[in-house]
Amino acid sequence: MLKIRVICVGKLKEKYWVDAVGEYAKRMRPYAGLEIVELKESRLKADGASYEEMVREEESREILSKIRPGDYVISLEIKGKKCSSEAFSEKIREVENSGAGTLDFVIGGSLGFTQDVSRRADYKLSFSDMTFPHQMMRVVLLEQIYRAYKIMRNEPYHK
Repeated sequence: MLKIRVICVGKLKEKYWVDAVGEYAKRMRPYAGLEIVELKESRLKADGASYEEMVREEESREILSKIRPGDYVISLEIKGKKCSSEAFSEKIREVENSGAGTLDFVIGGSLGFTQDVSRRADYKLSFSDMTFPHQMMRVVLLEQIYRAYKIMRNEPYHK
């Protein structure tokens, strides 16, 4: 069974996000192992692009420290590839069939992440040209992973 790790910057604070993540985590149990790795959000100590870059670099170092050498990594990026739910399901199937033990999904913080994280990704995925709060993106991602498994198994839910 493939292990899925969602590596994300920031903790869920609102109960409705926590409940939604919990619901999809429960639904996914028959299909894949799931681990959520929440990283500490760095705080801006001052305004300006140089401080924002320092935050991105700090958070990116933390992200990269959680990725193991053999992991298959999908980063969520605005400039990544867009795909249908069916194509996303096929991508997860490909990773499972490749023999990778762990599939890491990376969700950056509010300022994104550095090119080092993007370069480490085996696949760059975009859900939209729009920007979403990273808490919401975690729920959307888990719903789509759950949907992907339902599609793979030809089980009702997708439509």
